[in-house]
Amino acid sequence: MHETPYSGRFEAGAHLFALRVYFEDTDAGGVVYHANYLRFMERARSDMMRLAGVDQRRAMEGGEGAYVVVEVAMRYKAPARLDDDLLVVSRVGRMSGAMCAVHQRVMRGAETLVEADISVALVGPNGRPKRQPRQWLETFERYRGTE
Repeated sequence: MHETPYSGRFEAGAHLFALRVYFEDTDAGGVVYHANYLRFMERARSDMMRLAGVDQRRAMEGGEGAYVVVEVAMRYKAPARLDDDLLVVSRVGRMSGAMCAVHQRVMRGAETLVEADISVALVGPNGRPKRQPRQWLETFERYRGTE
C-alpha cells in the first residue's frame, strides 16, 4: 500500500498548507517553540514550489542549484499550542534575477499567530547567486498574489 503525503493547494493568489502541532513541536509548556515556525514555513514553501512545477531535487542533482534563505523578518503575535490545527498562507512577492520574496502567515482559524517576510536566492553549486530559470519566474508570476 502506498500513501500519498499531504499536499497544500493554491487558492486566490496564495498557497495554503495545513498542519497540526505535535508534541515534538512544543516546549515543556505545550507551546510551539519559536524556531519551529521556520520549519512550518519551510515545508509550506517547498510544497508551494513542488505544486508550481519546480523540481528542487532535480535542480540540485542536475547542478542547476538550490534556493537558500538569505533574509528573514518574523513577527510573533500569539502562541500556537499542542494539537492546534494551523494553516501556513504563502504569497510570492517581488522577484528579481536570483531573488524571490515570500510573505508567510501562520494562522489558527482567522487569527494570525506569526508573520514572516522571507527572501530566498537561487545559488549555483559554487554557492554564488544565479539567475532563476525564466520558466520558474513565469510560474511564480502566475501564482503571485496580493492581500
